[in-house]
Amino acid sequence: MTSHIFDFAGQRLEARASGALYWPARRWLIVADLHLGKSERMARRGGALLPPYETQATLDRLAAEILATDPAVVVSLGDGFDDDAAGRALPDHFCDNLRRMAAGRRWVWVSGNHDPGALCPRMPGETAQELHEGLTLRHEAGQGPDISGHFHPCVRLAGQRLRCFLIGRDHLIVPAFGEYTGGLDVADRALSSLIPQGIAVACGNRAMPVPVGHPIRRARPARRIGR
Repeated sequence: MTSHIFDFAGQRLEARASGALYWPARRWLIVADLHLGKSERMARRGGALLPPYETQATLDRLAAEILATDPAVVVSLGDGFDDDAAGRALPDHFCDNLRRMAAGRRWVWVSGNHDPGALCPRMPGETAQELHEGLTLRHEAGQGPDISGHFHPCVRLAGQRLRCFLIGRDHLIVPAFGEYTGGLDVADRALSSLIPQGIAVACGNRAMPVPVGHPIRRARPARRIGR
């Protein structure tokens, strides 16, 4: 599994193929939109009955990233839970998994539109609206430079629709890390208005950077000389 290293707002960052962002200078691992408990929330509200495996799958992937990077700080950029009730209802063994991952490091839950309330005492770490560490870390892009989530960006590449990082001049939007999360195409106006030109880093088996929003230069027709 590869990663793409790039500079944003004067910082060297690493877009990992898993969809996690690593900040080596600070040893921060940043993820967005885990949406833990989504299948429980959908069943509770009368929605589709999804197999209840997404929380374990998401936590397994997060544990693998923590093992690979050994961060000093883990930041969840909002919508860590599919709603506040899903956070409170998270089974004990998932809470135990989170506590094991958080042992010996700082853990910050930034609130999102799905989980605006405080977490229950069983959860590790601290809560915040946003973090200011030379640049702003928040759930939804605001005044840049900032790092955010919320939009679940995706890009079409080689016939596939892949979750991606979206990197512009003022905004860095992190893909949804959760297993049961949809996506928004980078060409959608909600994203193109924030980042009209930039780089998308597709996630999957490897991190693949591709330009987005750049006009295609068409070859000029050859001038005919004479008749």
